[in-house]
Amino acid sequence: MVKIGKKEKNGELYKAILLLKDEQECYEFFQDLCTVSELRAMEQRFEVASLLDDGMIYNEILERTGASSATISRVNRSLSYGTGAYEKIFARYKKQDK
Repeated sequence: MVKIGKKEKNGELYKAILLLKDEQECYEFFQDLCTVSELRAMEQRFEVASLLDDGMIYNEILERTGASSATISRVNRSLSYGTGAYEKIFARYKKQDK
């Protein structure tokens, strides 16, 4: 098992996510799984990551998203030193747009 912090992850959640068939099922699943504020926070972090990937600067991102500078910094660290998952997703998005 992969470790997340000091606890081992439970792979069942990730397997369940992979079983979702479309965007609507995904939306409904996350609506049931998360609170509204948790969903908004994840959506905001993803938007921040996308804007950083596009080369937007902190102040513009702050104005556009309302994200705190701490959130923007944390997302930027994930982009720079994380697992590379954001980059994989962004590359797949760009492939789809062709």
